[in-house]
Amino acid sequence: MTMENQPSSQPPQNEREWKLIEKLLGQAQDEQRKSRRWGIFFKALTFIYLFTLLVMVIPGKTGSAVTMAEEHVGIVDVNGVIAPDQDASADLIVTGLTRAFEAENTTAVLLKINSPGGSPVQSNQVYNAIKRLRAEYPDKKVYAAITDVGASGAYFIASAADEIYADPASIVGSIGVIMAGFGLEQAADKLGVERRVLTAGENKDLMDPFSPIQPAHRKHVQTMLDDIHQQFITAVKEGRGDRLKVDSHPELFSGLFWTGERALDLGLIDGLMSPGQVIREVAGQEEMLNYSSSRSPMEEFIRRFGVSIGEGMAAQLGLSADRKSTRLNSSHNSDL
Repeated sequence: MTMENQPSSQPPQNEREWKLIEKLLGQAQDEQRKSRRWGIFFKALTFIYLFTLLVMVIPGKTGSAVTMAEEHVGIVDVNGVIAPDQDASADLIVTGLTRAFEAENTTAVLLKINSPGGSPVQSNQVYNAIKRLRAEYPDKKVYAAITDVGASGAYFIASAADEIYADPASIVGSIGVIMAGFGLEQAADKLGVERRVLTAGENKDLMDPFSPIQPAHRKHVQTMLDDIHQQFITAVKEGRGDRLKVDSHPELFSGLFWTGERALDLGLIDGLMSPGQVIREVAGQEEMLNYSSSRSPMEEFIRRFGVSIGEGMAAQLGLSADRKSTRLNSSHNSDL
């Protein structure tokens, strides 16, 4: 027997190469299948996320199923801080009020208020708009119903209504103006920080937190606050008239706030009722329709997304900001 007749103990070289190629192809197919599965998973996850986001930002329908063809009370919400970039901005509130008054079958308009106050300018703009719309539509009364809080700028707005109602435990009043800040000059001295500020105009550094407040600056700011306060008082007196118990309660315009029950005694409100009771028992209607205006869903999403990113970055960097503002809000806490 010769060596040529013995079977080879090793497979041919080309056979081993084909098996290696088959193995590599199999592994590639497995990777492609896994990649497709993960791609489908992430696409589905993205779809679910976007769908959930869409549901969150699109406001749902509220109130009853009443149509504009039926007689009803038009509701306009005043929720949160009254400021240009908030849900309770003058633009949004006035837009809702205008829609409610212009609707043919609204018999009355209800301001549903839950706000600690805010910008005196925004509050005055809404106040004036209510006065104008009342004159334009004399047959449609305006009622204000305070839920948790109707203080300061929110009460400014409410005083333009024909009648104001609140819950016995509501917070009402705070007819005053506040401008707050911090004096950090001593802290800067202790830390060895040198303040360097250049101005064009001798009073441009008014209320600089790193410098002692000058008597002339204090007097100027106090005069400005007194002027705004007087505008507030004049508006409330014009709206409430003889119902206010000013003579027996001189603290009425001192910035204090009271419960709804006490506010009734002071003449700040006309009764103790919920918004639903006002609609049924005062306006004499069973149907209501909300005319409140709001930002578009995309605008609201962008705002919230931007705020979230900004707050996250500030938290990570340990940053904070001291904002000086003139606000018609409670002198204790604007989140009352």
